[in-house]
Amino acid sequence: MSRSTSTNHARSTMAGLPVILFVFCAISTQVNSQAQKDKDGVEFVCPEGTTGNGNFADPATCRRFYQCVDGYPYMNRCPSGLYFDDISKFCTFKAEARCGPIATTPAPITETPVDLAKRCEPAECQLPYCFCSKDGTIIPGGLDPEDTPQMILLTFDGAVNLNNFELYKKVFNGKIKNPNGCPIRGTFFLSHEYSNYAMVQALAHDGHEIATGTISMQQGLQDKGYEEWAGEMIGMREVLRRFANVSRAEVVGARAPFLKPGRNTQFKVLEDYGYIYDSSVGVPPLPIPVWPYTLDYKIPHECKVDTCPTKTFPGLWEVPFNAHFIESYEGGHCPYLDQCVLHHHDSDDVLEWLQEDFNRYYEQNRAPYMMPFHTNWFQIKPLEQGLHKFLNWAASQPDVWFVTITQALTWMTDPRPAKNLVTFEPWKCDVKAFPAAPCNLPNKCALSFKNPTANFTDTRYMETCSECPNQYPWLGDSGGSGIPGKDNYIPDNLRK
Repeated sequence: MSRSTSTNHARSTMAGLPVILFVFCAISTQVNSQAQKDKDGVEFVCPEGTTGNGNFADPATCRRFYQCVDGYPYMNRCPSGLYFDDISKFCTFKAEARCGPIATTPAPITETPVDLAKRCEPAECQLPYCFCSKDGTIIPGGLDPEDTPQMILLTFDGAVNLNNFELYKKVFNGKIKNPNGCPIRGTFFLSHEYSNYAMVQALAHDGHEIATGTISMQQGLQDKGYEEWAGEMIGMREVLRRFANVSRAEVVGARAPFLKPGRNTQFKVLEDYGYIYDSSVGVPPLPIPVWPYTLDYKIPHECKVDTCPTKTFPGLWEVPFNAHFIESYEGGHCPYLDQCVLHHHDSDDVLEWLQEDFNRYYEQNRAPYMMPFHTNWFQIKPLEQGLHKFLNWAASQPDVWFVTITQALTWMTDPRPAKNLVTFEPWKCDVKAFPAAPCNLPNKCALSFKNPTANFTDTRYMETCSECPNQYPWLGDSGGSGIPGKDNYIPDNLRK
């Protein structure tokens, strides 16, 4: 799928040049006066008004700075050997850093600042780089529903390991095929802890899409700053590159823990580091489902949490979680299918429930039917059996395709009638060389691990076709070197 140069992944790593950690600000018109204390109990308060959003020098030391987002100060530390320059607003070498706070005279305001995204303007939002509609329900390309493929997106969250790998392989056993004869595929949002990277490599080799969750799956990440989001998501992408042999260019999607997006901060990280899409935003139960959209404009539906982005992020796609439910609301409504209360049903009841939920899409606007799962679903036999019955039934319906999220977005940027998709290149099985085949005898690594929040060290086990690291990879040390804070991520737009 084509994108602008800001999302070009194939850039070489900066070498032989001064390393600069550039931290971007997130701006909102709603600013509250809040404070954070440093280790000496000294409070830092963000300036009032929109000028209070951004990066500000720590009055106590040039090694730290505060990132003010929506009026709240997040303390950040410069990487080892670097100091905060209060003029340029980034960390650089000591000889170049102009320590703050440095008083500045605000420039006169010549126009009212516009910080929040505007409502969709379809005439100004053109594919392939922009897509929106007033309520999010319009089919791209102006196609009629009967000419539109019904895409099914099978997505899986969390670690991949012995608890679920064989269960996932049963879903993708090669027996169910798309109309072009290719086997069906899914998208896996990987978290780090307890993942078996030889198994992740096997999934990637079979053509499944690998995307990022986060390293630690920590609670409360939605309230953290730019540095924390980069450490979690970009760190997870680095773990996948090192230990599952999945290249950076292949990892283009992300999902926030517990479907709690990180306000504008998370989306700025995704934009800066060349991601194509996010899939974290929930949609309340609606009679007509919502299509994916780019974040050039305001989100076209109610945000189910209070941490959705409010700014524009041109060209960055959101693949939302439409709520799953049936007309009677039996089983409730849920973003993840395993969160609906279907535990007392037999497999035929589960099949009927999924059919009714699916038909709301298929018989109306054919928005992609995303089926998100945790491992929980597969631990209950009637649910697992009902899912297999549904997959076989859905594959028998006209114009139904099981695709990865990236394949779905590729179609959206260049909508084609369903009758023409058997020869659609991006959906063929031989479109590209998949990542390397997994090894027959992966390395079984027993690694020391000390969680920063705990006072003890324990042993974690990890399997990989790569060499075992020195210790268990974690935040700040995605390669497992044993050197805390070794990672220094450089946004794509700063790479040379």
